[in-house]
Amino acid sequence: MPRVTEYDVLVIGAGMAGLVAARELVAAGYSVRVVDKGRGTGGRLATRRSGAATFDHGAQFLLAHEPRFAAALEAWRSAGILEPWGMAEAASGGVRWRGAPSMTAIAKHLARDLDVLLGRRVIALRRAAAGWKADCEDGTAVAAGAIVITAPVPQALELLAASAIDLPAAQSRALGTLDYEPCLVGMVVLDGPSRVPPPGYIALEVGPLAWIADNHQKGISAVPALTLHATPAFSRAHWDDAREACGRQLVEAASPWLGSPVLECVVHAWRYARPLRRAERPFVVVDNDPPLLMAGDAFGGPDAEGAAMSGWAVARALQQLFAELRDR
Repeated sequence: MPRVTEYDVLVIGAGMAGLVAARELVAAGYSVRVVDKGRGTGGRLATRRSGAATFDHGAQFLLAHEPRFAAALEAWRSAGILEPWGMAEAASGGVRWRGAPSMTAIAKHLARDLDVLLGRRVIALRRAAAGWKADCEDGTAVAAGAIVITAPVPQALELLAASAIDLPAAQSRALGTLDYEPCLVGMVVLDGPSRVPPPGYIALEVGPLAWIADNHQKGISAVPALTLHATPAFSRAHWDDAREACGRQLVEAASPWLGSPVLECVVHAWRYARPLRRAERPFVVVDNDPPLLMAGDAFGGPDAEGAAMSGWAVARALQQLFAELRDR
């Protein structure tokens, strides 16, 4: 028999949505476990190191449009985990905020004091007498009164299918339309300064590159190191190509801004980098009793702010569901 641990809520996914939902629920007095198949928290709030070089290779910065997220950014700035990194375009407004010392600092701050289990893939969900049991790939299981899935929608639907959990036809069709842009990312170590202008980023309109960031100017890398985000079109066209070949093409496209010889280039692939469209609501209720809900950036908006707003919304909805179940 698998070893089983019991909680009020299991949150699947330790990205922005999962972490803010978990914090909200813990603050309300619920016992919560967060599980994630990855080696670190944060999802696309991601940082990688190679020798003395450090790269933010997922989300590059945070912007606030919603008052609650703006308040969260101010709290994180006061806690010393955010610093300004130039101004946003006029259409977006405000300041671009970067994690300090890197983007993973935000996730680590959110995960503090939470019960987070990494490197644990949930492969099936089973209804139990008092909620759910989630079976993990390593043979362990988690029992919970409710489950919140914050993984990318295609992965969440795969989990539901593997668990023989049927969705209403209309809901299934709607969720099936929530596709994502992929993103190939080159991480380039240079033998000297780049030609990227201050404050250290360029947003591009044409060609294979969408974004170039100088992590040394950004303040997170001890040595010159560039992050090269490919466009969705390039990423789709070259997704199955050898990563070394992709890296050469990204470096060639970035040649006007390199400024120094390339010492190293490593390519990372984000299959679910950015949702193409937003769902009608900030979360989805798959089941009311026992509660099973879905949330994430595809529901709240295609960025860290949208993920956070979805996480807060799903936490409020789950508390309401728990109250309704108690009143029956």
